[in-house]
Amino acid sequence: MEETYIDSLDPEKLLQCPYDKNHQIRACRFPYHLIKCRKNHPDVAKKLATCPFNARHQVPRAEISHHISSCDDKSCIEQDVVCQTRNLGQETLAESSWQCPPCDEDWDKDLWEQTSTPFVWGTANYCGNNSPASNIVMEHKSNLASGMRVPKSLPYVLPWKNNGNAQ
Repeated sequence: MEETYIDSLDPEKLLQCPYDKNHQIRACRFPYHLIKCRKNHPDVAKKLATCPFNARHQVPRAEISHHISSCDDKSCIEQDVVCQTRNLGQETLAESSWQCPPCDEDWDKDLWEQTSTPFVWGTANYCGNNSPASNIVMEHKSNLASGMRVPKSLPYVLPWKNNGNAQ
């Protein structure tokens, strides 16, 4: 039994495509092949159903209920569900010991202590009163080429949205 389990996980094992019986695909490429082959054979794809426990299992629609009741992957998922419900019951009993760290911030106080002027685009920035360079004007540097300038205001109608209508 252990050999068949290891054999089923072998990435080099050849699997038969459910859409075209002439296709033999390595197990590691099988999911990608299924997607591609499903698109190439839509008539066969309509007759097959996908197993809810393993998307690699493509079964004729008439046999899907039998496959679901006997699927090998069903037991793995059922075990996971049982383990999760057991762990969930244990986790609810344990209380969290996490505590919020103390906060020393006071945003209102910081707002009143601000002495610098607010930032306004296009105006010269002055240093704060507490700075030794309080009387020096910071010059605005532009990255534009010489002879070019930033527009002072935007037009009410953008030329590319004008639709050729002159105003």
